[in-house]
Amino acid sequence: MWKHIFIVILFLGIQLTANAQSTPRLQKQGTATQLIVDGKPFLMLGGELHNSACSNIEYMDGVWPRMKKLNMNTILAPVSWELIEPVEGKFDFTLVDAMIRGAEQSGIKLVILWFGSWKNGGSVYIPSWVKKNYQRFPRAVDHLGNSIEILSTFFEESMKADAKAFAALMKHLKEFDKNKTVLMMQVENEVGILNTVRDFSSTANKAFNSNIPQDLSTYLSKNKNNLAPELAKVWKANGSKTSGTWEEVFGKSYVNHKDWRDLSYYTEELFMAYHYAKYMGYVAQEGKKEYDIPMFVNAWLKGPDYPWTGRHPGGGPLPHVIDMWRAGGPAIDFITPDIYLPIFKEIVENYDRMGNALFIPETRGGDIGASRVLFAIGEHNSMGFSPFGIDRIRNRPGTPPPSAIGTDPLAEVYALLDGMSELILKHQGKGTMRGILVDNENPVQSFELGNYIVTADPSNKTALENSAVGGLIIQLGEDEYIVLGRNLNVRFAPKVPGNLPYVGVDQVYEGVFKNGQWVPGRLLNGDETHCSTFSGTGLKMPVASIQKISLYRYK
Repeated sequence: MWKHIFIVILFLGIQLTANAQSTPRLQKQGTATQLIVDGKPFLMLGGELHNSACSNIEYMDGVWPRMKKLNMNTILAPVSWELIEPVEGKFDFTLVDAMIRGAEQSGIKLVILWFGSWKNGGSVYIPSWVKKNYQRFPRAVDHLGNSIEILSTFFEESMKADAKAFAALMKHLKEFDKNKTVLMMQVENEVGILNTVRDFSSTANKAFNSNIPQDLSTYLSKNKNNLAPELAKVWKANGSKTSGTWEEVFGKSYVNHKDWRDLSYYTEELFMAYHYAKYMGYVAQEGKKEYDIPMFVNAWLKGPDYPWTGRHPGGGPLPHVIDMWRAGGPAIDFITPDIYLPIFKEIVENYDRMGNALFIPETRGGDIGASRVLFAIGEHNSMGFSPFGIDRIRNRPGTPPPSAIGTDPLAEVYALLDGMSELILKHQGKGTMRGILVDNENPVQSFELGNYIVTADPSNKTALENSAVGGLIIQLGEDEYIVLGRNLNVRFAPKVPGNLPYVGVDQVYEGVFKNGQWVPGRLLNGDETHCSTFSGTGLKMPVASIQKISLYRYK
């Protein structure tokens, strides 16, 4: 009898382990954070749908095949509170189920964007029963005492109603999504206070003028040597206090209109960031109780035209307030940027710090996106990349109409990345891979990788002007590299010349990866490579391609 009981227990244990392994999760590899899907690292080659795409099943029937043709393996799709809970306490997941079935049938994974209390700062996707009952679900108040169409973060009734709906969604996903099509959840969308530097409701004023919360005080004490540099600077300047009001601990705000990077109204921004994190952390926590998969938040970035909190959504998950998000919302796994500003490198670098996992859920596609994705993955170990509006109801300048999707440069690069993803994921976080992105401000990029100095520059002026020059390079061996690049020249020089001061090209093959295996094509030589005294030693990549180069040293 005991033998049979043991066998049953062992079987159940194996089943539970298998289920746990198949649930998407995050895992560290060296300096990288990877998304684990079905027990293996997964690289999201994604795209985000327009906001209303999934509100109609018939519309989406025509979208899924087009996404597959764009070589996307992951789609970011919204689910709105108003559609799943039109009547309080009564949930309808018809649209969610149709979305999952459509993705499954197309062989595409999903990241769900929860449009709950906030979307782009505003509260416009909340159900009518929340919109109209502003006494029960109060709005934020601006500096003039006027209500604004943004749910206040300071009232539990709103937070608990949102969390209840989100938890119901997560419970349904666990029950319905048997094939684990849904990989991650984005909690809310581009949150933050707008048109005022903070919430000035009476409840918010009381919190602002009271002692900082105890969990924040504990966080500051515990992490005093590992805070974001922007926070560390102002905290130290005010005496590194762990108690007192927000202004006593972090200082009174100041305004400097000369440099948009100055942290004007920083204390108010810290205050709002903590309270958004507290609210959304609770929502994420309640959701994870039902189904624990990775959860993140995304940011509307500050820029030259809207540098001060209130001009951009104040308190949103920006790098200089990441500590507030970690203190207030520990159930949130990482913060992400929606990148439309031209300073792409700077933004990615700022989000790839303090152990934050990098994912780009919303950005530009086309030529620019096709180069940026290579840089983000190669240089910063991004777990994925996702241009916005890929169903293309509205045709953006520079993007082809649906009839021409086969010519999309991002689709071309995604196809190459897809075959190469196993190799990329193997090298993430190990210091054997770098990303390349050159533009008018930085037309030449140089770095060390292995025993060589790698230099990259554009293969033509037009590509440079269109910010369409990028690549990634992986060191395979002591004298062997593989490069995925577009509109690019890549040259190699010895890091330490030594007894063999010169570098020569042994062989260059172009090729592709199929099922993770390298399939060589033409053996390139002569004018198809850089292999002369005058042009240096390396690769010519005038179009998107993968090339493997073997080098040798001589004197």
